[in-house]
Amino acid sequence: MNRFDQPEYRAMLRGVNKPARYTGGELNAVDKSASFFGSDRDRKVHAALCFPDLYEIGMSNLAIQILYALLNGDQDTFCERCFAPDFDMRDYLKENGLPLTSLETGTPLADFDLVGVSLHYELAYTSVLDMLHMGGIPLFNSERSEKDPLVIAGGPIACNLEPMAPFLDLILLGEGEEALPQLIGLVKEKKRQGLDRQAFLASAARLPGVYVPSFYQVDYEPDGRVEGIRSVHPDAADKVEKRLIADLNQAVMPNQPIIPNIEVVHDRMVMEILRGCARGCRFCQAGFTYRPLRERDRGLLFETAKQLIDNTGYEEMGLLSLSTTDYSDLEGLVRSLLPLTGPRHINLSLPSLRLDAFDFDLAREIAKTRRAGLTFAPEAGTQRLRDVINKNISEDDMIRAARTAFLNGWDRLKLYFMLGLPTETDEDVEGIVTLVRKLIAVWDDLPREQRSKRLNVTVSTSYFIPKPFTPFQWARQINREEMAAKQEQLAAGLRDRRVSLRWNDFSSSELEGVLSRGDRRLAPVILQAWQAGAYLDAWHEHFKPELWQKALEQIPGGAGFYRRERSPDEHFPWDHMDVGVNRNFLREEWDKATRGETTPSCYDLCSACGCQVYMTGVCPGGSMS
Repeated sequence: MNRFDQPEYRAMLRGVNKPARYTGGELNAVDKSASFFGSDRDRKVHAALCFPDLYEIGMSNLAIQILYALLNGDQDTFCERCFAPDFDMRDYLKENGLPLTSLETGTPLADFDLVGVSLHYELAYTSVLDMLHMGGIPLFNSERSEKDPLVIAGGPIACNLEPMAPFLDLILLGEGEEALPQLIGLVKEKKRQGLDRQAFLASAARLPGVYVPSFYQVDYEPDGRVEGIRSVHPDAADKVEKRLIADLNQAVMPNQPIIPNIEVVHDRMVMEILRGCARGCRFCQAGFTYRPLRERDRGLLFETAKQLIDNTGYEEMGLLSLSTTDYSDLEGLVRSLLPLTGPRHINLSLPSLRLDAFDFDLAREIAKTRRAGLTFAPEAGTQRLRDVINKNISEDDMIRAARTAFLNGWDRLKLYFMLGLPTETDEDVEGIVTLVRKLIAVWDDLPREQRSKRLNVTVSTSYFIPKPFTPFQWARQINREEMAAKQEQLAAGLRDRRVSLRWNDFSSSELEGVLSRGDRRLAPVILQAWQAGAYLDAWHEHFKPELWQKALEQIPGGAGFYRRERSPDEHFPWDHMDVGVNRNFLREEWDKATRGETTPSCYDLCSACGCQVYMTGVCPGGSMS
């Protein structure tokens, strides 16, 4: 019976905001219930794909669409979706004793064979606990019985999920499209042979890229630092090696994505044109963990674009990557797409642009449909600090790009900067002010007839957060007081009606820094914060820093212990993970950063970071080298 045949669920829809978040039934959604639940159920896998945030965030995420299409492409697998409910829905479910269920069939999470969680942000951890609890699943892996689902996590931050290790049965390291089909095969085998939970976990641990946290022991120094991580099970490898798709053309690219019934954050069709990055910005975790850079063929992208246009009806198409202008045939790709998008008034969007590689002739062609603002990320205000972070763009690049943009009719410019970067001084913060004023001066110096009437510059700042598997994993993170001081300095210098200043919350940035480099001792902290009411922490209106401050009192030194600079030889909680980039290379990059030295991109020179072993993409021996 469909859950909406039940009166309590029908009443729910009348009483919550945006009820379409919870109903399912969207265009291109998959419902196999009519044929899936038959006598041969024991050879089929029922999977829940969970995103620990609201529907409109999760349905904007390409990974959800990819994994949904991948799993449902197997006739013996039925994958459904589940998102974190908003507070009104959450309260309704609690008050009426109702479980959290899937969108497609209204199945409680506890009734699935496996529950997969896609994790993209550390502040979603309490939402994961909430979804498991409301779905009827014991929180700790040690408390789950044979009847409980397997709880699996993956995503961009899977390279260090140690704070969540006691709550997860399995973690997939690397690209899920590679490991998931094999893992699903093992679940089918488990059901056919009647394997118990431990036997299944042992077989899963033998798969490359699959990490079983309960098979590892973490030892600690007396001061709380990690002494080491060791395997305590014969099937668990000393190092868990990430999974990587060598040929991106073979990876799933959904051409019939689910079309939400309500407006979502990124309301557009998306094509991933490349994966990885060759630039080596020292703060960027994705730039290192997704190495090496790999591209999709232009012909494949063109055919996919035609299918997306036919199957969606969106008015915008985004070309997705970490650095879109790095696609080797971007001009050819865009010029082939414009005859498809232009006549249908579909805007072609190119996010992730580099100032030193931006083609304004191409931009003018794209802008014939709709002229959006231009977004660039200088990251730092002075050349000295840009060299520290290996952001190989110059002030001349920025001035030249701004002038060309203004002359070609652009009048909205968005600039991204970081505050609190390693070695940053007050002069570097003031450098942001100086740079923004120079860009405005470029506008002011142009003849009125050669530019638009009004200029709008948005300056967005975030606070630097040291991340695992980056050269800055050794760096100190500044505290809230220092963040506030830098923000005040910047705000005082950018008092101009043409400039809008936006910044992140101090406390949430600090917490992200704690969790990103955290260890298993933080599991009780996350649990206590959730029990005290922490939920949807990524939303500033719901974030309650006092709950986390209280919970962190369990750790000697609190947040400061995790914000500190790390010694060169210190063991990290993620040292048993192998993402390709090796520790020696990252340490050399950290040392070069402190000296203000830059490193060439992978296009210019192979730095032997470790990823050359994959023999693909831009690496030596790869198809793009």
